[in-house]
Amino acid sequence: MKEKILYIARRAKTASRGLANLSTKIKNDALIEMARSLEEKTDLLLNANEKDINYAREKGLSSAMIDRLTLNPSRIGAMAEGLREVALLPDPVGEVIRMWRRPNNLQIGKIRVPIGVIGIIYESRPNVTVDAASLCLKSGNAVILRGGSESINSNIAIADILIEAGGR
Repeated sequence: MKEKILYIARRAKTASRGLANLSTKIKNDALIEMARSLEEKTDLLLNANEKDINYAREKGLSSAMIDRLTLNPSRIGAMAEGLREVALLPDPVGEVIRMWRRPNNLQIGKIRVPIGVIGIIYESRPNVTVDAASLCLKSGNAVILRGGSESINSNIAIADILIEAGGR
């Protein structure tokens, strides 16, 4: 398991270098394409999510947990809309927060830059996969996502869709 995690982390670190240098247009175009692809593949997502719901019921999860886990066309549409909203946000990368001159005429500045790799662990909310991925892409960061085991099929399907659409 340790080797697998290290492998994933190394790949994310390598990817982060390319993501940090993407133009705003490329990031926004990718986000819009991801939104379109999520909507286009609603049936695939619903099928994957049905497996997760069945597993959650077998596991005896509460109705509230199952509700958070459940996808439907409306929730998938909301995830797609969230991607579009992130695309409309100003690009934080390269934003000058503050600039000043020292007495010796040296100019100092605070500029927003990507962190590199962000890791996020969350429970049974497939929409978090989309939210986290979109915000990390917009800010030029790679992300390692670990959702709850009860949402594994939904999360894999979502991630596959986002990766495929983002690479177009």
